[in-house]
Amino acid sequence: MATTRTHTGRPHTGRPGLATPPLDRPMPGPDTGADHGIDLERLERLRRLTRLMDSRWRIPGTRIPIGLDGIASIAPVVGDSATALVSAYIVWEAARFGLPKSLVARMIGNVGLDWAVGSIPVLGTIFDIAFKANRRNLDLLHEHLEDRLARAGR
Repeated sequence: MATTRTHTGRPHTGRPGLATPPLDRPMPGPDTGADHGIDLERLERLRRLTRLMDSRWRIPGTRIPIGLDGIASIAPVVGDSATALVSAYIVWEAARFGLPKSLVARMIGNVGLDWAVGSIPVLGTIFDIAFKANRRNLDLLHEHLEDRLARAGR
């Protein structure tokens, strides 16, 4: 019987949560980040969720991107509280990459600012459309992971 392998190339243990990737997807190579503890599938999920929250659509007649965060802020406090929960999930998932506490605190600050200012009627909606806390947080995550890979490559 052939040994199956996880997405990192290690033998599959059969334990729950360690599923093998679909056969039609190539295994990550040595320069994809898999050897440095970077879960590329989780990173892609965060990228897709961030896009949905901050920039999935364009405001008609403009080039201004808008996502669910900007749309939900039309309902002050309630909409911003709902999207803050999604933003908190993004921060929690990002923190699982082993980020320093100071970087996680900065991400939480972005979400808190987005929630606090976004909860102000009218002004908050404009702020939500412009600030894009999730995009900022994903950029911070990318910068950290790029630095980690650069240090590992030395």
